Amino acid sequence: MKAKAMLAAAAVAAVLSGPAPAAMEPEAIDVLTQENPDFAQGRRAIEARDWKTAIKWLTAADKRVPGNADIHNLLGFAHRNSGQVEQALKHYQRALQIDSRHRGAHEYIGEAYLMMNNVAKAEEHLAALKRVCSGVCEERDDLSRKIAQYRSRNK
Repeated sequence: MKAKAMLAAAAVAAVLSGPAPAAMEPEAIDVLTQENPDFAQGRRAIEARDWKTAIKWLTAADKRVPGNADIHNLLGFAHRNSGQVEQALKHYQRALQIDSRHRGAHEYIGEAYLMMNNVAKAEEHLAALKRVCSGVCEERDDLSRKIAQYRSRNK
């Protein structure tokens, strides 16, 4: 069972333009997918990069299981990738209201702020990741790298 959950998490991570939402342990992804068919459909749409369909299913998943930080994080991810950055920010902020230590939401909101040319806000979330993460932390490292890339392009 644990191996199956880890494979599912790896599949999502391979497709997304960053790591799988970090606050979602593989077992949590598996349970949420099994218990919430709308979430499962939303994940499939994300894997297919069908942002509009992902938003539809993840919105339904939120109605079925309101107040889930992982659902809001993926809603933010889908909105951001569909070009709806303001809407994405609302979902990332909601995810962080639910779970202030959600590493995936901190990384992705930082990336959204970079899209809006707001490096200071991106750095705030990098600082939050530095507080939240201990040891290896892909989200912290990814956001740090993206901020550095942003700075080098915008000198």
